[in-house]
Amino acid sequence: MSLKLYFSPGACSFVPHSLLQLAGASFEPIMVKLHKGEQYGNEYQAINPRSQVPVLVDDGQVITQILAIILYLDQKFPECMFLPTLPLQRAKAIETLAWMNNTIHPTFTHIFMPHKFSDQADVQASLKIFNTQLYQRLLSELEALVLTSASPWLFGKHIGPVDAYALTLTRWGSIAGIDPSTYPALWAHVQKVSADKAVGAVIERERLQLNLYKAS
Repeated sequence: MSLKLYFSPGACSFVPHSLLQLAGASFEPIMVKLHKGEQYGNEYQAINPRSQVPVLVDDGQVITQILAIILYLDQKFPECMFLPTLPLQRAKAIETLAWMNNTIHPTFTHIFMPHKFSDQADVQASLKIFNTQLYQRLLSELEALVLTSASPWLFGKHIGPVDAYALTLTRWGSIAGIDPSTYPALWAHVQKVSADKAVGAVIERERLQLNLYKAS
């Protein structure tokens, strides 16, 4: 099979995983178990020496980094209209994706894996507290994005990568102890995204629970 997607359940690879499913593409989903360290194995590092997911392989050509993969899939499946075609609207969608990836995503990493940033237990605890508060503010920005959107989906008439990434980031918030219902518009949009048949198939394949929040 010419198309392969290396993904890890619940990771940001959920976004291209959803796009491939939405496109009705014939592809091979290959699970990488991050919790078991498979990303550091010789076999995987031969594909991506950075030991990250997602990785898309198309006819033997390797593409890494989520934004690059999204842009590639948008052009490979233009009929899906994953991203707007008008220059300004397209730029704003990519701007949002970049912000999700370079700001919200690493904020969660500081909560979920503080050991990557310090080997001191007290510093790790402070990182989790500080970044959880920051993550709440970032989810408020996502809530505002949903509230101000004039389209059926974020940035267009068709479901796309911004919608799938919003689902992922909201789900991560629930892992961090943030109740998604605190953001009613965002949470409603996430549930709308999950109700899509193709996205639902990915959720089932990755065996994801949408809301992992537990009240203390």
